[in-house]
Amino acid sequence: MKSKIQKSGARARSATKKLRIGITIGLHNEAETLWNNGIKQNAVFLAEALRNCPNVESTVLVNTTHIPITDKLPWDLKRWPTVTFADAKDNIDVLIELGGQIDPAATEYLKQRGARLVSYCCGFEYVHAMESILFNKPSFGENLFVNQRYDDIWMIPQVDNISKPYFEVLRRQTAQVVPFIWSPVFLNARTANLPNNGEYQPRNGPRRLSVMEPNINVVKFCLYPTMISELAYRERPDAIELMQVTNAQHLAINCKEFIALMNQLDIVRQHKAVFLGRFDTPTFLAEKTDIVVSHQWENPLNYFYLEVCWQGYPLVHNATFCTDLGYYYRDNNVAEGAKRVIEAIETHDAQLAQYRDAQRAAISRFLPDNAELVRGYAGLLDTLIEKPIR
Repeated sequence: MKSKIQKSGARARSATKKLRIGITIGLHNEAETLWNNGIKQNAVFLAEALRNCPNVESTVLVNTTHIPITDKLPWDLKRWPTVTFADAKDNIDVLIELGGQIDPAATEYLKQRGARLVSYCCGFEYVHAMESILFNKPSFGENLFVNQRYDDIWMIPQVDNISKPYFEVLRRQTAQVVPFIWSPVFLNARTANLPNNGEYQPRNGPRRLSVMEPNINVVKFCLYPTMISELAYRERPDAIELMQVTNAQHLAINCKEFIALMNQLDIVRQHKAVFLGRFDTPTFLAEKTDIVVSHQWENPLNYFYLEVCWQGYPLVHNATFCTDLGYYYRDNNVAEGAKRVIEAIETHDAQLAQYRDAQRAAISRFLPDNAELVRGYAGLLDTLIEKPIR
């Protein structure tokens, strides 16, 4: 009986203690951009959401590389404190490994202190591993370290279907879906000096279509969006000025297969298509875009969609986790996608204010201060602290 009373008392104390949380990042340079991938943004958004939890005392970003932390970083260090692991290791109760990995010695140190360790999974790791093996794209090599002492695995919803078994087998821990988080804080900062804050503006004449897939793996590739643009162009050539495909210049120059496929399209043959390099999304939208055409395969929600829709641009997409955003088409139905492009051409400008308001209202479910989202993370932390340390 005594041991049960003591255990119950320990639970009560842990429930009332507010948690100090660290979230890992891996800096590659002192002034690293936030727009080359979503990992740094993800860490900041998570820190912001956790700060709103009633059971959290503080959050810090913890850099796991040797890059020094300076005021060159593209976020507010007072709002989102950023420290080294050495400075954080004695001052955190939970370390969420998100954008940087700790080694066995650091893991053991935290465990000896009684800290919890969470793996936060926001990448398509199964796809990355598959492609690195099949296509000789080295990513982790023979010295791979997979930490098997996580107290929990948290994964964003869009990686559940394809990567959950991969996480669980290698990390020997059950994975669970956690709320997806996004904030316009960096988008707003980036667009503050752009005309009209970078928001969509009505434009007379033919429309400029933009395809902005990363083209670095199979989950977001430009081929189907170009085909959607092609079908829309065949039906309404007078209404389309140009199709712009970013992150594709290297393919258009060096890949014979890509060149051969593109040369089958009327929009290419009639010199209404350009294949460009990499661009900053907010600036490219503001300066060069009227309609964004997108396609995903096992990537049904990401920051890019939210950035486009928050700014009021028409987004033609097949992302199943946000069907209420933009102009949705089903699966790989490029003919339906082309109809949505034409719909956007014909109707978007007349309903712009209502569209932008509706987009932002729908996106509010992902914001760090959303009450349901905050409750979800507070509950996850309570459950984590109740678990025995591994």
